[in-house]
Amino acid sequence: MSRDALKTLFHPFEAEALAAPGQRVLFLGAEPGFRLPEGFTADLSLVQGFRPWFRALAARYKITPQPEGENFDAALVLCGRHRGENELRIVEAIERSKAGGLILVAGGKEDGIASLRKRVEGLVELEGHMPKHHGIAFWFRRPAEISEPVAALRGGNGETSIDGRFVAAPGMFSSDRIDAGSKLLAAHLPDKISGVVADFCAGWGFLAAELANRYPKISTLDLYEADFASLEAAKRNVAATGALEPRFFWHDLLTEEVAYRYDFIVMNPPFHQKREAEPDMGQRMIRTAGAALKPGGRLLMVANRQLPYEKTLAEAFSSYSEVARDGMFKVLAAKR
Repeated sequence: MSRDALKTLFHPFEAEALAAPGQRVLFLGAEPGFRLPEGFTADLSLVQGFRPWFRALAARYKITPQPEGENFDAALVLCGRHRGENELRIVEAIERSKAGGLILVAGGKEDGIASLRKRVEGLVELEGHMPKHHGIAFWFRRPAEISEPVAALRGGNGETSIDGRFVAAPGMFSSDRIDAGSKLLAAHLPDKISGVVADFCAGWGFLAAELANRYPKISTLDLYEADFASLEAAKRNVAATGALEPRFFWHDLLTEEVAYRYDFIVMNPPFHQKREAEPDMGQRMIRTAGAALKPGGRLLMVANRQLPYEKTLAEAFSSYSEVARDGMFKVLAAKR
């Protein structure tokens, strides 16, 4: 079932508040499940950096993980839960559209769309807006002079420097600090790690950087991450260690096969794609890690305390134990 915000985005066309846009249309933040309105025949260029959604959309549409191209007749912006990322998508829409081109933005109430509309309304003249499907769509025309709205929307949404060692950006997991769960896992890494090692769900690369810095006997270090922008940041963050030459995989660990086998895997798996917890995601990640380890290989992972991963670890590994626990997280070790 498609997210309501997708229906909100296309509602102005269905309600005939907007005519079908021109021939070349940029769609930022595209997600699977949308249905094009009748008469919408534009050539869509989709942008989505989340690997599972990218793969689902690539079967039918032209799609890239980052924005490409310019002089689009119109741009569609689907908002998500990260304010800074939403504002940067609007910047991309403005910069890549031709003067006078339609820019249509939509999101759910939970995405902060009402406050975003007010913010944009203070920067450009809105042509219209419509509430529908528990969200709001609003639109404007790309002004001839864009420097002021672009500067305002980009301001405060640049890269973040974390501990003077790492960079991250809006929309990435834990984009302004080292995640507390990853910190706990790093504090309980074993004394010795060697051989072929992987970081599953690597994010912007904190754990991989710790591995590269602390274990000179690692011969190969592979990073797997589903978010394209986070993986690009990880390339910079891990390269800054000056150790090893890691390999980077933009990869959906739940549906794409892992081609290599490892002596050791660290993992801070996600536990939801929607807003509610989905323990099945972590359980499937555990099984993927088990299958990717060599016989005798080890997994060290961190998870929220309440998530029921122990039964899956017992099924997928020859042994497991809890290494550490604090008020929020637990670190679990397992051996294949």
